[in-house]
Amino acid sequence: MSIFGKTFILTAALSAASWGPQVLAQETPPPQGDAIEQDRSDDFYCRERRLGQWFYCAKPKPAEETGSTAQVREESAVDRIAAIAKQLDELKAKAILDPTETNVINYVRFQREQLDRASTFSDTWQRALWQNPDLDYTLQRPVSTVGKRLWLDNRQADRDAVLTNLGQRYGLFYFYAQSCGACEVFAPILRSVTDSHRMTVMAVSMDGGPNREFPNYVVDSGQRARMGIPGNETPALVLFDTQTKRTIPVGYGVLSADEIMDRIFMLTNTKVGSDY
Repeated sequence: MSIFGKTFILTAALSAASWGPQVLAQETPPPQGDAIEQDRSDDFYCRERRLGQWFYCAKPKPAEETGSTAQVREESAVDRIAAIAKQLDELKAKAILDPTETNVINYVRFQREQLDRASTFSDTWQRALWQNPDLDYTLQRPVSTVGKRLWLDNRQADRDAVLTNLGQRYGLFYFYAQSCGACEVFAPILRSVTDSHRMTVMAVSMDGGPNREFPNYVVDSGQRARMGIPGNETPALVLFDTQTKRTIPVGYGVLSADEIMDRIFMLTNTKVGSDY
């Protein structure tokens, strides 16, 4: 080989030797100082000192979004109603404070939209009641003239039957006072009801005075207190259940005949909430 050829080969070999480490260094960059320091701190706190309770040794995974979370982000119907009411108030206030044609038209149009929405709701409500009798309260308590008259007649018949047989289980106590002007008005009304339904009444005088409508009265000697009737208000009408030995106040003050009969019927033969 010529001297020129040997010189070329030697030069190429030296060039490769000088560039090789640089290329290798570029292909495998050294780890960053921050990462090395982080690994050392993790080893110190998590492995040596076992402080995983206070440090995130195992980084928690981000929680997946559930269906309930997505629903919370959606605007609720209550929020939408509140937004509509707020916008309506804003448009109204704007139209009043600055009554330009544009402001008034915007308010009227938006108000009309809400009135149409309310009308649609009312119509749907009515149709739902027609097609679902269990939701229609008027079947229990009619509001039409014919239906209401029939309901009242049936109720009065049931009430009269109950009051006629009331004396088999209940007794009436009538607390009055001779000096009570309201008692003078109420006594004849109570007498007419008890006579028409053959009900027994025990009249009790709170002040010892007599009563023209109930001459067979007794003077209160602690009966009222023993029955658990507080105060000394007169007139006072009280039912006594002979089976359960329970007192049931019917009312205080002047009551009409219908009020007396309705209250006694409701207190003895209807459940709470079933009549309304």
